[in-house]
Amino acid sequence: MIKLPQWDDSLINKYNISGPRYTSYPTALSLESGYTQADLVDAIAHSDTRALSLYIHIPFCHQLCYYCGCNKIITRHQSKADVYLDHLELEIAAQAPLFKAYQVEQLHLGGGTPTFLTTAQMSRLVTMLEQHFTFTPAAQRGIEIDPRSLAEDMLPALKTLGFNRVSFGVQDFNDQVQAAVNRPQQIAEVLSLLKQARELGFKSINMDMIYGLPHQSVESYRDTIAQLIELGPDRVSVFNYAHLPDRFAAQRKLKEADMPNAKEKLAIFKQTLTQMSDAGYQFIGMDHFAKTDDELAVAQRHNHLHRNFQGYTTHGNCDLLGLGVSSISQIGNAILQNEKDLRPYYQAVTERHSAIHKGVKLTRDDEIRAAAIKQLICHFELDKATFAAEHDLDFDDYFADALTALKPLAEDGLVDLTEQRIEVTAKGNLFIRIICMCFDAYLQQQIKNTRFSRVI
Repeated sequence: MIKLPQWDDSLINKYNISGPRYTSYPTALSLESGYTQADLVDAIAHSDTRALSLYIHIPFCHQLCYYCGCNKIITRHQSKADVYLDHLELEIAAQAPLFKAYQVEQLHLGGGTPTFLTTAQMSRLVTMLEQHFTFTPAAQRGIEIDPRSLAEDMLPALKTLGFNRVSFGVQDFNDQVQAAVNRPQQIAEVLSLLKQARELGFKSINMDMIYGLPHQSVESYRDTIAQLIELGPDRVSVFNYAHLPDRFAAQRKLKEADMPNAKEKLAIFKQTLTQMSDAGYQFIGMDHFAKTDDELAVAQRHNHLHRNFQGYTTHGNCDLLGLGVSSISQIGNAILQNEKDLRPYYQAVTERHSAIHKGVKLTRDDEIRAAAIKQLICHFELDKATFAAEHDLDFDDYFADALTALKPLAEDGLVDLTEQRIEVTAKGNLFIRIICMCFDAYLQQQIKNTRFSRVI
């Protein structure tokens, strides 16, 4: 189990820089245009698994949340979802035959707001997927939910359609914060939905929270997390809000003067970590918590945890196929992304029945570095001999650059380096993204071209 972080203000001030979240390596910033359906076919041929995770992107939302940086379309016109499903059906019909030998172990609907769909539209989508793909009997089926706009009959419908995991986007329970980000909701509504989900027998309930929003304080967020703990979700994500108004126009509606400063944000997260740990949640890493009997926590304790574009997961054996606008796939030796905007996506699917637009082919070096980063970001330790044997290399020689980059971090007590192991310390686990950056061969060019979120 990961050691609980030890706080050192001087180290936090020194290392609280921006960096990738490493849901993949290379990161999505390394994707280049010019990739097509032929690259997907080639990637499948190079894959050594026939287990599949499906991700479906539903881009629509009824209302704009000012903090949001997701790929979304704000609309009240429900018919737009029918048009989207028409095109998604074309894409599914074209892609699914390539995966006849696969069995789907995991399905996740994200967005946007997947429950923008009506129950009839949701049934149509699931029927399409089941007609074209083979699902295992015990497949995980998860969906992201906005509690404020959920139709009264949606949770029972989802259960009937085989969904067994739900993730509620809550963000904060404070009325002033909710008003500032244009996302008012009542805790009673969330409690009612959570109770209904449990009565219906959903296997896992997740809640997403955000810290760093306007009007949040140590005191207000303490109350929010106390209310969250009382609700008792199985998993909790507490994300650090990244204020990037130059990239996301909606964020310009938020006043930076109303946001907690860097020191206050750190105090909020430190307090949250203490509250969640005292309540019996296992700190998975970065910003994730899970009850100790949750399979995510169990997988981490048994060194089976994985990380992909959906975050921490137990399905490390699966290829990932993304369907819908902006979706990303990771198949075999390739990462491939669909068109990011709706009109080009529609045109591509109509003309070519495939919306693949960008991608990257993984080299052997990419795969080796990805394995090292995954091991560290999931388990916070790496056995050199085991890794060297698995990848047929001399660890210290191959990663000479990374070990050199790690030395200053070791001198500051963030990581222990020995002849046998790399082990992240209690001081260092807050900075796991920085530790992983030492293994990133693409990073310097990416830093020049983009802005990442801060590591804490």
